[in-house]
Amino acid sequence: MFRKAIVLVVILCAQIASAGQELGPITNLPLPRYVSMKAAEGNVRRGPSLTHRIDWVYKRRDMPLEITAEHGHWRRVRDRDGAGGWVHYSLLSGVRTVIVEQDMVSLYQRPDPDSRVNARLELGVVARLGACQPHWCELTAGGYSGWAPKAALWGVKPDELRE
Repeated sequence: MFRKAIVLVVILCAQIASAGQELGPITNLPLPRYVSMKAAEGNVRRGPSLTHRIDWVYKRRDMPLEITAEHGHWRRVRDRDGAGGWVHYSLLSGVRTVIVEQDMVSLYQRPDPDSRVNARLELGVVARLGACQPHWCELTAGGYSGWAPKAALWGVKPDELRE
């Protein structure tokens, strides 16, 4: 059983490498990749240490961020506006969220625009990300869940598929 697990890990790593995906030197996870803010507040610094100046503070728990680099316990991130800096890894979570990029995006019962609309999400809503198909992602926000067009979201790659 242990051997099978090792073989699967090796195959997965080979597939990622063959896809031209860069891996982080600290975590060995793909770069870039999306994460979310675990903390309600997080300092964004000019460099990867406490001695670097704080440029601004993120004040939104669950906000999606894209990790673009790693250095020790620090991750260089960028937000949907392209602003970035270094954040301590303890402030980040692997839980995936997205930001709605269009106003009043319909949240459908199924990944089909002809299905029933469960809710409409305003511009800037942060939603938890579930499964993703080629053009649709399953979201949960404000007690509602359903499917939204992937093109209306920031925090998921256009070609990303999730189960």
